[in-house]
Amino acid sequence: MKPDIRLEQAADHAAIYDITKRAFAPMPFSDGDEPDLINRLRDAGALDISLVAELDGKLVGQVTFSEAFAADGSKGWYALGPVAVEPELQSQKIGAQLIELGLAMLRERDAAGCVLIGNPAYYSRFGFRLFPNLSPDGEPAEYFQILPLRTTAPNVVVSFHSLFHG
Repeated sequence: MKPDIRLEQAADHAAIYDITKRAFAPMPFSDGDEPDLINRLRDAGALDISLVAELDGKLVGQVTFSEAFAADGSKGWYALGPVAVEPELQSQKIGAQLIELGLAMLRERDAAGCVLIGNPAYYSRFGFRLFPNLSPDGEPAEYFQILPLRTTAPNVVVSFHSLFHG
């Protein structure tokens, strides 16, 4: 399945909210805040990359990347998430295509790396690795992952935007 992937537009905001809400509703780890998080990041001007996937003119997926903050003040860090695909279209590589394009855009920016909280079995296919010793306070070390882009061995704690916890 090959969706058309593009940057979000203002007319997409309601559909992004709805897709994200539906995608996370059945997830036991979700507190249901993901659609509101995207809106908070957008409203604060903190969405660095927001991509949507379309099939036959209908939005079916989205991924967001926002600035992340290194404890040493180094720049170029990003956080991946949320990423969501319509429930009936999950497991058809739409989310993977969104993530891959977003990561390619980060590489074009010469980003230092990308962090996320997620399932290591899924995200390892993109090069993310567990770095429990670099997990920020309050984050689950067993799910905190980094995709280093400028180095193979990051040595700094990288935190999510404060709006992730608001």
